[in-house]
Amino acid sequence: MREIVDLTVEYLARVYLAVARRVWRRLPAAARRSGLGMAYGAQVHSLVLRYQPREQNHSTFFFRNRPELELLQRLLGGVSQGARLNLSILGCSKGAEVYSFAWTIRGARPDVTLALSAVDISQDILDFAKEGVYSLAGQPDDSGSDGHNHDVTLRTHKDQRNVSIFDRVTEREMEAIFDLEGDEAKVKPWLKEGMSWRRGDVGSPEFARVLGPQDIVVANRFLCHMKPDAAERCLRSIARVVKPGGYLFVSGVDLDVRTRVARDEGWTPVPDLLEELHGGDPSLMSGWPLEYWSPEPFQAARPDCHLRYASVFKVGKS
Repeated sequence: MREIVDLTVEYLARVYLAVARRVWRRLPAAARRSGLGMAYGAQVHSLVLRYQPREQNHSTFFFRNRPELELLQRLLGGVSQGARLNLSILGCSKGAEVYSFAWTIRGARPDVTLALSAVDISQDILDFAKEGVYSLAGQPDDSGSDGHNHDVTLRTHKDQRNVSIFDRVTEREMEAIFDLEGDEAKVKPWLKEGMSWRRGDVGSPEFARVLGPQDIVVANRFLCHMKPDAAERCLRSIARVVKPGGYLFVSGVDLDVRTRVARDEGWTPVPDLLEELHGGDPSLMSGWPLEYWSPEPFQAARPDCHLRYASVFKVGKS
């Protein structure tokens, strides 16, 4: 009987959401931004989070969130001269975030010895990211052509939805980071130094032991593709990898999940660039309230604002 009730409720919720999507898209921008519009959007988004199907996605960008990288530079000011910095990027996907973080760190602190671990559950995508070769060509056609160049193009554009992975890279950065050869951009060898690439399930019990303590852990934009209960378990597991006093970057996750875990675990939110970082990735902000992967707009009036919208936390005490 309970199962029948649950299925009925889910069916009605999906019907309601189908109507809500049409209503929201027809609302004028001013109405969406009004108090009543925001309340309606929040109600719709709560149902989206509960009932919309979720699946992993490999779309990404180099320099995806500029305020995030600016905050990273500020945190590097606390690293001792000549120190070793252990940093892990989880769910590294095509590698754009890996190379963006490495570029930022080496540019800000060339004296630091960077030991960067890139982790993903897919060996195929991990091998592509490690190679560091990306296509500059447009979307692949359906001509059935094969070969190395076509394979690189297919992988570069995987899940990109007609938006280039280089969309946010300046011309100067392209020349500094890549060797440009024909229709391919190859990450320069010096930027790859100190990197290791690991296949792993970040939610597994042995993950923390295998990876070892890290000064900074980046767990961005993959937890949102998991159901809330699974994402919460995974986030608590990930936090065990961070050294006491280290930092956890975690954006692209259901805000209720992140807020609950941060409060339970006693993490200290980093207040710098709070609003800028929350809205720093326009590709995520554009989908609210109709997409589960899009976070709610920043609301400074919320009493828990500094915890709810923080994307970077200090974990434990040094």
